[in-house]
Amino acid sequence: MALYPLTSLAILLALAVYFGLGAVVGAARGKYDVPAPQSSGHPEFDKRNRVHINTLEQLVLFVPAAMLAAPVLGDAIAGGLGLIWTVGRFAYARAYYVDPKTRSLGFLLTILPTFILFLAAAWGAIRTLLA
Repeated sequence: MALYPLTSLAILLALAVYFGLGAVVGAARGKYDVPAPQSSGHPEFDKRNRVHINTLEQLVLFVPAAMLAAPVLGDAIAGGLGLIWTVGRFAYARAYYVDPKTRSLGFLLTILPTFILFLAAAWGAIRTLLA
């Protein structure tokens, strides 16, 4: 049984988004004729591949921060921040596919929740050490 079910669901949703973005990259390989193991070739494929890679880069920060922050912030807040993170990834992807210069809102909706979760986790650890 998950101790923090909302946070767990938010993390699982984030992982599902990452999986889905991987499927988008796979489809783009065929559509834009970029055979494996090539990691670039057509600008539209490159956009999709870059969104997928950037999402992985963000997951590495988000997942542990969410897990460590849930006991500090509570399940509902950590889970809510995780949901905002996922919305941010969708916004980032949609904007990046159209014009990478317009990705700022999606990036902000991703990095802010991660930063808050990171700070909460750090605060929880420091507070416990000082107690």
